[in-house]
Amino acid sequence: MQQEVDYVIVGAGSAGCVLANRLSADPSNVVMLLEAGGPDKSPWIHIPVGYFKTMHDPELDWCYRTEADDAVAGRSIDWPRGKVLGGSSSLNGLLYVRGQREDYDRWAELGNAGWSYRDVLPYFKKSEDQEHGASEYHGAGGPLKVSDLRLRRPIADHFIAAAQEIGIPFNTDYNGATQEGVGYFQQTAFKGLRWSTAKGFLKPVRDRRNLIVQTRAQTRKVLFNGKEATGIEYVHEGVVKTVRARVEVILAAGAIGSPQILQNSGVGPARVLNNAGVQVRHELPGVGRNLQDHLQVRLVFKTRERTLNDEVNNPLKKALIGLQYALSRTGPLTLAASQVAIFTRSSPDVARPDIQFHMQPLSADKPGQGAHPFSAFTSSVCQLRPHSRGSVEIRSNDPLNYPAIHANYLSDERDHPVVIGGIKVARRIAAAPSLAKHIVSEFIPGSQYRTDAELLDVARKFSQSIYHPAGTCKMGSDALAVVDERLKLRGIGRLRVVDASIMPELVSGNTNAPVIMIAEKAAYMILEDRRYQHVARVEDAPEAVVAKPVAHAGQRD
Repeated sequence: MQQEVDYVIVGAGSAGCVLANRLSADPSNVVMLLEAGGPDKSPWIHIPVGYFKTMHDPELDWCYRTEADDAVAGRSIDWPRGKVLGGSSSLNGLLYVRGQREDYDRWAELGNAGWSYRDVLPYFKKSEDQEHGASEYHGAGGPLKVSDLRLRRPIADHFIAAAQEIGIPFNTDYNGATQEGVGYFQQTAFKGLRWSTAKGFLKPVRDRRNLIVQTRAQTRKVLFNGKEATGIEYVHEGVVKTVRARVEVILAAGAIGSPQILQNSGVGPARVLNNAGVQVRHELPGVGRNLQDHLQVRLVFKTRERTLNDEVNNPLKKALIGLQYALSRTGPLTLAASQVAIFTRSSPDVARPDIQFHMQPLSADKPGQGAHPFSAFTSSVCQLRPHSRGSVEIRSNDPLNYPAIHANYLSDERDHPVVIGGIKVARRIAAAPSLAKHIVSEFIPGSQYRTDAELLDVARKFSQSIYHPAGTCKMGSDALAVVDERLKLRGIGRLRVVDASIMPELVSGNTNAPVIMIAEKAAYMILEDRRYQHVARVEDAPEAVVAKPVAHAGQRD
């Protein structure tokens, strides 16, 4: 019931697959990767538009929900997170967005040395295989395929033209010199197939003799010897098992999973642990605090121009869509979560873009539900850097119980003018000449909402998460910091956190690409620490050091 390896990684998601690849590249490291979900065998995972099927499927999705919140009209909001090899990179909308250089410079200003934009850009480039080749801002030959969209629809072109008519510049590469502007999204796909981290980083190295991949392994807690992590206790096929880590335990379970595991292990705010009946091993007030997410306000416009709604609601056209994809890997089944990206400002007074648009040439009440029975498009706008903060807190000492997720959207009044301004920008785009002539009416929320107070009410009633939770094990040196700049847990040895939870502040955009970068940088730091430790041991040893032989670690599914 017990194994022993060098590194135990919890979570085979956007970060965990990267770590497993990079750490096992050294054959002297035996690495075990634990994933609560199963293999990524569902065909819907690999078809880009398959997120309409995989989200809300409990076989592939944790299906989290936030606590009911008066700030969003008393609603509980869905928070899909991947529970499968590849994690959320197997379920997400495939959009490749890095954020703004100022985001990372801000991380460095907060006391996190080595995390400025200049420091992290090489790690973005290292992972990337950009369709257009290497450049000052992009990499080629990395494990992660990044390509242009394979779908174009006229309504999207009208939307881009309208954005330019209100003064938003066209930008061919929002991941390049500047983010601001309007243009088509880049996506993590290749020849019409999703490119998750499981496909890009894990699949090519599954036959390494020093890498164990264990699926359907639900982590219960971190094991300790005093103030040092020694391993992981997990459940597999109904049996409680343990794996010992000779070097380090690495949590890569995401902004919900990582703080939950720490709290169930006795590491976190004493109040939360005591209320849940968990003995406090190490009080760390920031575990589960500082939760941030992008809240999107979705506007739907009925159109005269035909959109994808008309195609997917017509049985014959729907069959032709499937045939087109089968024959050429093109067409609507290659659709990412959105076609058009806009990064702009909620008001002229803002120093840099603070809102992001996701434009889709279709409309539905929410992902996973059928398209509306009329021609329409969706113009979603989210605040990029919210001030509101929430929390993740365990409810009991049972590690299999879901924690309470308090998103606290719009709880900070500084967020109100930004979301109101975002709705106004969306309407200005819709009223621009290139788009207005194709619009019949504003379906959601409806043109009857006009005043600032009414638009704030719109944000409370018609908003959804855009699925970017972050910040719950923040990096830093202040009272709420959980990890230091090398992602080591404060006050606990041989334990790191590597995922979106370490972001001190949410990045200005989608989070998958930044998490992959975080894992690339973390892998380098982990291997660097191992080299230094090895050199120190050799220098201190009175006799010659004999290298440890590596046995065949085997594979698990």
